[in-house]
Formats: sequence, C-alpha cells, structure tokens
Amino acid sequence: MPKLKVDGIEVEVPQGATVLQACEAAGKEIPRFCYHERLSIAGNCRMCLVEVKPGPPKPQASCALPAADNQEVFTTTPMVKNAREGIMEFLLINHPLDCPICDQGGECDLQDQSVAYGRGGSRYAENKRAVTEKYMGPIVKTIMTRCIQCTRCIRFAEEVAGVEEIGAIYRGEDMQITSYLERAVSSELSGNVVDLCPVGALTSKPYAFEARPWEQRRTPTIDVQDAVGTNVTLYSRGRQVLRSLPRINEDVNEEWATDKTRHHVDGLVRRRLDRPFVRRAGKLVPATWDEAFAAIAAVEHGGSVAAVAGDLADCETMFAGHALVTALGGSRLEGRQTGMDYDTSSLAAVNFNTTIAGVEKADAILLVGTNLRWEAPLVNTRVRKAIKKGARVFAIGPETDLTYKVEWLGADLALLGDLPRHVHDAFAGADKPMLVLGGAALKGGHAAALRLVEPLGLIKPDWNGFNVVHMAASRMGGLMLGYAQPGGIAALADAKLTFFLGADEVDFSRFAGFKVYLGHHGDRGAAAADVVLPTAAYSEKSGTWVNLEGRVQRGERAVFPPGDAREDWSILRALSAVLGQPLPFDSLPGLREAMFAAVPALRNPGLAAFEWNPPVLDGAAAGVIAGYPIADFYLTNAIARSSPTMQQCSAELLHGDMLAEAAE
Repeated sequence: MPKLKVDGIEVEVPQGATVLQACEAAGKEIPRFCYHERLSIAGNCRMCLVEVKPGPPKPQASCALPAADNQEVFTTTPMVKNAREGIMEFLLINHPLDCPICDQGGECDLQDQSVAYGRGGSRYAENKRAVTEKYMGPIVKTIMTRCIQCTRCIRFAEEVAGVEEIGAIYRGEDMQITSYLERAVSSELSGNVVDLCPVGALTSKPYAFEARPWEQRRTPTIDVQDAVGTNVTLYSRGRQVLRSLPRINEDVNEEWATDKTRHHVDGLVRRRLDRPFVRRAGKLVPATWDEAFAAIAAVEHGGSVAAVAGDLADCETMFAGHALVTALGGSRLEGRQTGMDYDTSSLAAVNFNTTIAGVEKADAILLVGTNLRWEAPLVNTRVRKAIKKGARVFAIGPETDLTYKVEWLGADLALLGDLPRHVHDAFAGADKPMLVLGGAALKGGHAAALRLVEPLGLIKPDWNGFNVVHMAASRMGGLMLGYAQPGGIAALADAKLTFFLGADEVDFSRFAGFKVYLGHHGDRGAAAADVVLPTAAYSEKSGTWVNLEGRVQRGERAVFPPGDAREDWSILRALSAVLGQPLPFDSLPGLREAMFAAVPALRNPGLAAFEWNPPVLDGAAAGVIAGYPIADFYLTNAIARSSPTMQQCSAELLHGDMLAEAAE
C-alpha cells in the first residue's frame, strides 16, 4: 500500500488508488468535473490539478495519476491556484449566463467551483459558440450550450446502463454530446445522467421550471416501484411531492435509481381517491365514512373473510389487515395477486440470498425465467459489474436484451433437469456460483431449481447462491406476515368478504363476494369494488418495507394525504370497532410493537436472517416460458399508470409512438 504526503499529511492508500483519492483520504477537497467514483477515468476536465514531487514542474491531473510511495502532493500552492483559475476561465468562456433560469441552480458543481476556484472576470473577448439542443427522450432535457464535455453521461450509458446510445461528435471546440441519431435514450436508467451532469446541460424534463431546491422539504424514504427497495429522498413543497432522488446506499442501489423511481411522482397527485365510495344500483357514489363502514358491517360473512395485499403495501398495513381478518374469524391471506403459487414454508428458499451487493462477486450465473433489466434494474447493473470481473452468464427463457453478453440455453423449463455439460463445467470451476429464479419460472420451476443447489454447488460456507427475484415491494414483507395461501389467490375467490389492500392486478371477476378496496388511486381495484376506502400513498405515511434480499427498511411521511384519505392501518382500526372486533392498538407505535412481537425479524432495520432449510418438493419442471411477467416496465402499478411521464415513456420508448414537441 503506497504511503505519500498530501500537504504535509502522511496517508496510506490501497494499491491502485489515484492521487485524487489520496488527497481525499487526507481530508483535502479536490475540485473535479469529469471524475466520478463509479465511472472510468477520463482525465479531460483538468480541474483536479495538483503539484506533485518528484515529477515535472507543472500541475498534474490527480484523477489520472497513480499514487506511489514517497510522493509529495501539494494542493494549495500558487501554481495550483493559478492552474485551477485558468482551467475555470477556459470552462466558462462559452458557458451562457443561464443561472437565473437553469434548473441546476443551487445544485450545480460549476456554480460552486466557480465561486471557490474562479477568477473575478474573464479575458475572453471573442464570440461565444452555441450548440443546438439535442433530443434524448421524455426524461432528459438538454441545453447543450452549457455542456463542458466532461463525458460523464457517455461513460454512464456505456459502463453502467449498458446502452451505448450517447456519444460525442466532431472534435475540439466543435465537439458535441448527443444521442444516437438524436433519438430517445432507451435505457430505464437514463435519468441518472441528470444527477451526473456537473452543469445544467442535462436536466430533468418533467421537473423543468417547477421549483428551486431551497424551497423544498426533503424526506428520506423507500421507493416502492420494484422490490429492490431503492433508498430515495422525496422533495416536496406544500402538499405535493415534486421529485424523487436516490440516496446513497452501497448495499442496495449505490447512488442510482430507475426512471420509474424518479418520475412516477407526478402520478401521486392524479386520479387520487379522496373520499369513500359505496356501490349503489351498480354505481359507485360518494359516501361518508360512517356510511361506508355501515355497508361493510351489513355483510353476512360467517367468518368467510379474506385479504389480498397489493404490490405497494407496507408491512403495517398488511399486519393490520391480517389482524382484522383473524378477528372476524377468517384466515385466508394472499399477496401474490396475479395467481402465483409456490411453496413458502422456507423463506430462505424464496429470498435473494446472495444479496444485491453480493452479485458483484459471482463468477458463474444462471438466470431462469427472469428479465432482470425490467424486474430489478439495479440488480441487473450488479450483474454487469460481475461480468466485467470475468463472470459467465447463462439464461433459460425467451431471448431479450439484458445489456450484456448472455448464453441463451432455450426457453424450456425441462432444461433445469438436463443442463448442458459445459454449464455444469462452468459452475464446477466457480468459486461464487449463483442461480437467479424469476417470476416466469417460479411457479413451475421452483422445485427443480432447488434440486440444482447441490449439483451446481450453490451453497458454500460463506456463500448462498440460490436467489429468487420478486417484483413487488410488498412481497417479502407479505411472506413474512403470512400473505401466502396454499393454492394461491384462487383459494380466496369464494370468500364472502374480501379486503383488497391496494391490490389492483387481481382478476376481480373471480370474486363473487363483497369487495372492499383500500387504495389511493382510482385504478382497477376501485372500479371493481363494492366499497372504496381512500388511503395514503407510500409518500404520505411512515412504513416498513422488506426488499427482495430480506432487508428491512423504513420510510418516512413526506406529505399528508388528500381530502378524507387516511393511513391504511388507522382505517382498519376504526373499521374493526364498527364491526365489534376492535384491534389491540390505537397508534402507529402500538401497531409496530404488536407487529414486532408477531414477527421479530421486522423490528431491526437490516438484513433479516432466514435459516436455510429448503423444502423437499416433488415434480419435474416442464413447459416453455412464453414471456416474462412485466409487459410494460413503465406502467406496473396504479401510481405509474396515473403518471403522465410514465405514460409518455411507455408510448414512446416501448410502443414507438412519435410525440410532437412544441418549439420553444
């Protein structure tokens, strides 16, 4: 490990570290525009110049200079100061004075560093150049005259997203960043280039001219658009969430977020349920809470009561629903809305045991019935990192573009019982083998996949390579709370009273009994219900979610729900009193204590410990995987379907619709 001095401070850094990293280890701030910790080194902005001895008597780019023993680095000498001021002067010669109207204002690296390292004036007297705007799709707005050619967006698209659709054309002063043929960028991670852009060249198109960062309140919470559990910060003003940005969590999402995570938020204020409804004469009509509760109390159910949890439900809601169903004499609970039915006697057998961060260590990967790019995009980026380290990837299922090289073995599930010899050989020589079972194969291939654990050597003393990919934020929490009925959701169809806890993906025609829908959007569930009770969206309540790897995480309330909508658990508590079976909690802390007593693993945030005791299941896998569960990445739930931005992404990026834009 190299030892060197930075401004007289001795530091020791790992082999291969750069001088810039050594300076940061010494507590020195080094300005930069092109350098980013998660991207390859470009060394083209030159803002990170430092003086290094021994070496040539000139400033050197610290981001591209390897740290070495006995180096002396100086970050505050007159040479460095003059060099940085000169670089800043060059970067600003063509930059427009757009700060008053730029959406990057207040969060702009160029603003901050020009104040800290810039001169008071410019010696540039020639005409400034201008660059025409480029089209990059519904998510990214471009003002390319502001671009300083740091190439972060290009490197992200190639290295992380795996979609080589952003690049540079021309040379020198005429260089321009653009998308391929100025078409929309097709990556589901394209919004991350807005965070990466150190100037205002790439900004968020849906957020344009909406608000300034200092006007908004920031609330840490958990994203519910998929089962990854992306850590996000919701930015709100008044009673509206204006944007969702990722928080750094190395174990989950690093610092990335999908476009759906970022831009579904405009759906939080559209098509909202803000009052109870009761079906009368075949039509839903507005009602008071008392009238809605009375309609439910009038149902003669005789203990035939069930509950279905939706994909976005938090653990508190599901626990309260479980408690109410039990109090009314029922026991049937289900969270797998679309008819999935698999053994849940061992939670480890339906968990992502490798962990999301652990995927990077895998050296042989078998994907079975999963389109990771849509089902868990931020797990897919980890697979890309594993491939860069030498991992081989095999897949069973219909061929699709996962953004990396895959050897497709076919779409027949029978392959699980007869894998080709070279696949067995690859796994035999692997130190960290991994199998990923997706929703398209979980119902018919779970047993066969479990039988591969020993032949493929998936379990080692410090490694569990058996993984199941869930797509719903509520799924693992629901399984921990008992929302898995033998026979799946079909076993609930004859219930006389069914509570749908935000469940919108159900085939409601199969339910002949009385249907009570608790939800926040006027979507499929509300249209089919006999009584609609308006609830809070995930952004409007504090809740607990468990992601696909069994990680318990808590989110906080950012804004209050609209109109008469209330938090789900409080509605169920009030309803229980009307039904004569009051639940034993009157507050959120009281509910959580009862929930922790029932499921201790939910008490402490972090990875829940599931004992590896897989069931012995009979039956050979058979059948051909015709397609993957997610047909439209951008419209997977009620909030996304209510979002104009997600509707536009779906129409343009998936269905090829040409959307006209007005000239500005």
